[in-house]
Amino acid sequence: MKLIKHLFFVFALVALVCSCKNENKEASTTSTANQAGETTERSGQAFISDDEGTPNCLQIAIGSPDHKTLVAAVQAAQVENALVNVGPLTVFAPTDAAFAALPEGTVENLVKPENKATLSDILKYHVTPGNLSTSILTKLPKLGQANNQDVQIEVIDGKPVIGGANIIASVKAGNGIVHVIDKVLLPPAKDK
Repeated sequence: MKLIKHLFFVFALVALVCSCKNENKEASTTSTANQAGETTERSGQAFISDDEGTPNCLQIAIGSPDHKTLVAAVQAAQVENALVNVGPLTVFAPTDAAFAALPEGTVENLVKPENKATLSDILKYHVTPGNLSTSILTKLPKLGQANNQDVQIEVIDGKPVIGGANIIASVKAGNGIVHVIDKVLLPPAKDK
């Protein structure tokens, strides 16, 4: 009988301690969330640190010396989470040279806060669902992009050309594939 009372006491004590820890954890999480909300509006998968997994599409762009303009545009439009979704995703990543080929002042104008929606639309036009290798792309006439518009694909000399952009390299990502392209894809004007 003493053993049963002792076990009951231990069980009750463990339950009480666990309950207190969960309440503290929930309070701590709420407090942290409120603090984070007050200090920044940016949250989501893009802001979780992971040093062990295969880099995702955003991490590949961030680590590339040739995609600084793309990364700055993604950050200005606050669409980082779109590039780190579980996927799989196919991301067409224009190089800095591709952005530099746009008319003078275009990039500077797009990264202004008042043009965030337009910039976001352009960037989402560079993302499509699926893990699409170049061999798969050569078999498709078009792709439905993340901004709900299609981009046309041509096959020239056996290679896919996406909306007039050539794929100059491909990098596998933890959540899909990144195709480095030599031109910025601009979505067609939407009908109103």
